Amino acid sequence: MQVIPGSPMLLAMSASELNSSAVHFPAPESRAEALKRALAAALRYLDDLDRRSVRPRPEAVAALRALQDALPEGPAEADELVELLDTFASPATVGSASGRYFGFVIGGALPASLAASWLVSAWDQNAALFSQSPAATMLEETALEWSRELLGLPMGTGGAVVTGATMANFTALAAARHALLGRAGWDVEADGLFGAPPITVVVGDEAHVSLFKALGMLGLGRNRVIPVPVDGQGRMRADALPHLDEHTIVCLQAGNVNTGAFDPAPAICPEARNAGAWIHVDGAFGLWAAASPAQRHLVQGFELADSWATDAHKWPNIGYDCGLALVREPETLRAAMSMSAAYLERGEHREPSDYTPDLSRRARGVELWAGLRSLGREGMAAIVDRTCAHARQFARGLQAAGYQVLNDVVINQVLVSFGSREKTLRTIERIQADGTCWCGPTVWQGKTAMRISVSSWATTVEDVERSLEAMIRAEKDE
Repeated sequence: MQVIPGSPMLLAMSASELNSSAVHFPAPESRAEALKRALAAALRYLDDLDRRSVRPRPEAVAALRALQDALPEGPAEADELVELLDTFASPATVGSASGRYFGFVIGGALPASLAASWLVSAWDQNAALFSQSPAATMLEETALEWSRELLGLPMGTGGAVVTGATMANFTALAAARHALLGRAGWDVEADGLFGAPPITVVVGDEAHVSLFKALGMLGLGRNRVIPVPVDGQGRMRADALPHLDEHTIVCLQAGNVNTGAFDPAPAICPEARNAGAWIHVDGAFGLWAAASPAQRHLVQGFELADSWATDAHKWPNIGYDCGLALVREPETLRAAMSMSAAYLERGEHREPSDYTPDLSRRARGVELWAGLRSLGREGMAAIVDRTCAHARQFARGLQAAGYQVLNDVVINQVLVSFGSREKTLRTIERIQADGTCWCGPTVWQGKTAMRISVSSWATTVEDVERSLEAMIRAEKDE
């Protein structure tokens, strides 16, 4: 007997097969039980941060193998899996939410942002189109405008909430690529880069690796850039700029990842604008200095740029992952990023996915909204000012102990040498093993150093003093 697709017989067979299945999906009450258990585990974890080692113990990392068994044939209860994760994974995490974590420019998530992220997960929204999530769309719009104001950028600047500074650089530079090639009569989105007019990219010698990754993904090349020499703090030298024209992208840095130094935007931006070049700013953390009246002078001139990339999971302490790509003329970004299809319903509202590489998007703009709303202008300034003050506290304490601080501590970054390369690396390893705090190694202008990045709202004066004692103790144990 022939079964025609869509016929009642086939539908009946399908229903029968489904009813006879041995697999039963979770009941709503099991979801509630899992969430209650997750809440208890999360609160326990956060309450224990001040007492636990910032670096996970080797035995905790080894115990993770208990979660690496073969995929089971049958399902498991959600609350049981939460217990498994809390038992084996929680102890093997790095305490980056602690006030004594000073690695990689990571700030602990603000309470409001953390709570909002739980709601965002419960809502389970795709923040691509207004029709998919009016709440996510409108809160993202507001958070972008608040960020523009805090960063001191021109009226009308728009952009996108993305995953972090790497994707923010990629997104903003895609707008730059579109604009420059469009001026030359080339539609890069339609015709690609084969045969396209060349674009010159100018960067500082100490530009961040995420910028080069973005250039590579855009087809502009990591090795085709023109590097500009830097000074003794890692700032691009304005007197060493190459010829600039309307086919050039100049990439400035607001906050050197090692020293925290800022490229001299007041000297570079007017010249670049007069030449018709596109100015892009990689300001992953340093751009937020604009939020502080005391630090705002550091970003003078950067408002003259055409695009900016920054993280919100660094100084604003929004939590992972959250970054911002901002463009002076947002229609340029929309032209570079938008896509169309018959099923993608569009209305009168701004459609977030028209400005980002992603179509499927977490509603991370809600977490950004919650974090900034909880801080206000004064709170955002306080995060910047306090962490900068803690960095100076570290520098004074380490210098007083006889160690060499290599950089001018202009914001929240401190580079310290404990002597030779070997001694510095051994001291860092002992500091990490001790677990009181966590700092990582770097090599800057030929010198091996420990990099201290103070980025978290949770860090206190007592955290700094306790960490200083651990650092000095680790060096003395040599």
